[in-house]
Amino acid sequence: MFKYTRRAVTLTTVAGVAAGAGYYFYGRDARTGFHKYIALPIIRATLDGEQAHRLAIEVFKHPELAPRVPADWDNTNDPQGLLKVTLFKNSSNPKVKPIVLRNPLGIAAGFDKHGEAIDTLFNLGFSYVEIGSVTPLPQDGNPKPRVFRLERDGAVINRYGFNSDGHLTVLARLRLREAAEHLSQETRFAGRPLSALAINLGKNKTGDEITDYTKGVDSLGPHADVLVVNVSSPNTPGLRDLQSEEKLKNLLKTVVDRRDQLPYDTLPPVVVKIAPDLTVPEIESIAAAVKDSKVDGVIVSNTTIQRPDSLRTHDKTLINQAGGLSGLPVKPFALKALKTLRKELGSDITIIGAGGIASGQDAIDFAHAGADFVQLYTAMTYKGPGVATEVKEGIIKGLDGKKWTDIVGK
Repeated sequence: MFKYTRRAVTLTTVAGVAAGAGYYFYGRDARTGFHKYIALPIIRATLDGEQAHRLAIEVFKHPELAPRVPADWDNTNDPQGLLKVTLFKNSSNPKVKPIVLRNPLGIAAGFDKHGEAIDTLFNLGFSYVEIGSVTPLPQDGNPKPRVFRLERDGAVINRYGFNSDGHLTVLARLRLREAAEHLSQETRFAGRPLSALAINLGKNKTGDEITDYTKGVDSLGPHADVLVVNVSSPNTPGLRDLQSEEKLKNLLKTVVDRRDQLPYDTLPPVVVKIAPDLTVPEIESIAAAVKDSKVDGVIVSNTTIQRPDSLRTHDKTLINQAGGLSGLPVKPFALKALKTLRKELGSDITIIGAGGIASGQDAIDFAHAGADFVQLYTAMTYKGPGVATEVKEGIIKGLDGKKWTDIVGK
């Protein structure tokens, strides 16, 4: 009996070592099919949406072990620099410098809410990593369960409700990283060339609609390459009301003024993130507020509260869950809002496209609609950590020798 038990333990150990070695030499390459076709289906079958999200963060907290792509991927696959893009070229404040990115693809806020996985996300090939939303005080967010997959639609419904570790904890993480990598406003906080780190600011559930954001500027602004003002999550009561013209103009003017008071030679551009569920007159009002406040950019868009008839998921328990819908079904709403906003803003103000981007063609569609740059998040849920290189390969192919900047708004 003892002999067979010892043999079983030995076999288990050998299997574990072999699996670990296999992951290290094969699975650590984010581009392999291991993640998309083996790991992710197993994870989706055994863990709910939030558990899977937390597992990913726990792995990504360790960039020395997490999946990655070769650091020279962009230079090797895009030697002519067709994917390079410059954002925030026309800020009203000369201390806000243009940001040049090696490629036009970023990871949106919501994945790394607490600033725990920054370096791994850059290592996956994103040139822009946006963490948050971060609220002034820690808060748990909404009760669980609060994340629901619509797998047939490549979509997710979430109602996290700005669960956040709060400014102080996130600030401590950022400072430790900056000290370890010798980062500053001059070097940019991404910690690598032609990249940027953005911090998405939110408000506490019972927080003041202006004070919470200015607190974010004061505490996190000195540690961000870009600051994002999130007024478009559907999961915080009253938040989307801030998108009305007068409220938004007042908020953005206050945030921009507070940003301008930071005592640094280089200041982060301020970007506002809006919803896709807006009428044309509402978008026109937002455009007016953006111009009047001299904000530097707009993200179009956040999740949608709509449940389009095109959804292939027929489980009413799922599709009727409260919260924001993200992923492929959001794309037509985001594109419509983006086109309208670009028409109103003209070409001077940076617009970042988000919502339903899962392929190179999706990214190109957003560029044609007027996006200077694009972000994704939900696509990584279904395609795994190799999604950035997959999308960039698709963009390069779709450009057919043109530059990304040649097709923006065309």
